[in-house]
Amino acid sequence: MTDCLFCRIARKEIPARIVAETDEYLAFHDVSPQAPTHVLVIPKAHVASLDGVTDPLVAGRVALLAAEVARSLGVAASGYRVVMNTGADGGQSVPHLHAHLLAGRAMQWPPG
Repeated sequence: MTDCLFCRIARKEIPARIVAETDEYLAFHDVSPQAPTHVLVIPKAHVASLDGVTDPLVAGRVALLAAEVARSLGVAASGYRVVMNTGADGGQSVPHLHAHLLAGRAMQWPPG
């Protein structure tokens, strides 16, 4: 699938508030933030979910870009959470691999 919402954002067909971008990855503000800082990090190439990742570098690069964004937004020192929801029961609402970077407030545990 290459016509999903996040694929269209990656191709710049749908506007997004981009925070960081490489040739293969994109980070942008969530349109429905669940924390004062809520950024989504995606691979530009379509992968449906973490369950569909076959190259460990994909998940690793998503996580590393999330950490880079946390530092660039000034939330790394106080702490942040990175979450990858997978499948319907995991809370995944867009069928494209993405990590949520959440920060700017104390996080609760357990999260779900």
